[in-house]
Amino acid sequence: MREQRKRLVGTVISDKMDKTVVVSVATTRRHRQYGKVIRMVKKYKAHDENNEARIGDRVQIIESKPISRHKRWSVVSVVNKAR
Repeated sequence: MREQRKRLVGTVISDKMDKTVVVSVATTRRHRQYGKVIRMVKKYKAHDENNEARIGDRVQIIESKPISRHKRWSVVSVVNKAR
């Protein structure tokens, strides 16, 4: 049951908080009526225990139990480092 948690890949857009990063995840959906492809962006606050993620890094996040008021995700790994 534990492996059914959602995993997302996104870009870190803020690392100003202690042990927290804001990750922007972009998805594409088709409009229900018109069929146009729409790019949707959602921001998630994720727990980063070792403060290893920096702005511009691609990170993988996983669903977790509530850590604080807005944090329900944790950083699993840094996929690509920013230049």
